[in-house]
Amino acid sequence: MSTAQDATRREVIAQYGVIGEPPEPDLEGLVRLAATISGVPTAVINIIDDRQQHQIATVGIAASTCSRDDSMCAVVFENAQRVIVSDARRDERFAQNPFVTGDIARIRFYASSPLVTPGGVPIGTLCVFDDDPGALTAEQGAALDVLARQVVDVLELRRLARELRRSNEALEGFARQVSHDLRNPLTAISGFLELAVDAPELAGAPAASRAIERAEAAAHRMSNMLDDLLAFARVGGVPPTPVRVDVADLLEEIQDDLHAALSDSGAHIAVIADSDLEGDRTMLRVLVENLVANAVKFAAATGTRPHVEVRAERSAAGIRLVVDDNGPGVPVAERERVFGLMERGENVVAPGLGLGLATCRRIVEAHGGQIGISDAPLGGARVWVALPGSGRFEPAPV
Repeated sequence: MSTAQDATRREVIAQYGVIGEPPEPDLEGLVRLAATISGVPTAVINIIDDRQQHQIATVGIAASTCSRDDSMCAVVFENAQRVIVSDARRDERFAQNPFVTGDIARIRFYASSPLVTPGGVPIGTLCVFDDDPGALTAEQGAALDVLARQVVDVLELRRLARELRRSNEALEGFARQVSHDLRNPLTAISGFLELAVDAPELAGAPAASRAIERAEAAAHRMSNMLDDLLAFARVGGVPPTPVRVDVADLLEEIQDDLHAALSDSGAHIAVIADSDLEGDRTMLRVLVENLVANAVKFAAATGTRPHVEVRAERSAAGIRLVVDDNGPGVPVAERERVFGLMERGENVVAPGLGLGLATCRRIVEAHGGQIGISDAPLGGARVWVALPGSGRFEPAPV
């Protein structure tokens, strides 16, 4: 009967997804290095579940699977300590093992370091061995331990990558559904706006005509955003299509989209741009619009007339975008947490679901950049974005 520890181990091993799969190149590199450092011809990464030992990467022998009862490593791996045996024939733990007696192999020198997950679960070993008796120096033994930890790091990266793929698949499904749900009413809105702009009643109403034209432009941009953001979600962040983006033009569009919120709050937006931005135009527009909308919303929620300054400047490291406001600011203890999905700071009075800053971080990271929060000279929050900039991109198409 399997123990609870075996059940936990089986679940952890399944999360890594390495059993029955082709060996990872990184793992193959680690076993080669282990053999070289140890001065032996053979090294193996063994994953051991409740029934079998699986060799997921090898050098010197072909990978195979054997019964756990026949495994040498299964005898010692749960102790989570390095084991060095000069001659297995003289060690009572291994003397009758088929890998020693000749039934499977004739191993003499044996050494292994355990593979222990970050959660403390032993799942196997990094093992080196030889048909002749041998030994490891203290330095070689320590190196074997280091390589075993590297094996676990590779497995953890594989697990995280698999989880990320599943998360991205769920995100794609969500984005597809949202796109579908928004596309139909957006198409209807665009159709009614086209009819309205041609109505003879508007011939003598230039202000109404301009308002409809602005609404048409906003609907068109929203349609483009749905297309591009759906593609972005589909692959968990497609490589951005880089162009040079004029910050003043971007803010003009954004202020059109935020016209009602800006008018209602009496907000003032100042743009100080010594450099263009470089990146995917649609994504950058979503980024800047979220930051400006947040700044206005939180300042207005405190009864303050919002004042927002948007700066873009080039440095030796790339491009720095800064959005300052005169709102309540963000406490130091919350400045990382607010970038999480559905996370909002404590005592927040402004409405919202807590998605804006999470979207901003996703966009910034897709561009290879960083985003953070500090204090603004205006008295509120400063959201800064550091983007790589090469200066090689063409101007954005008109």
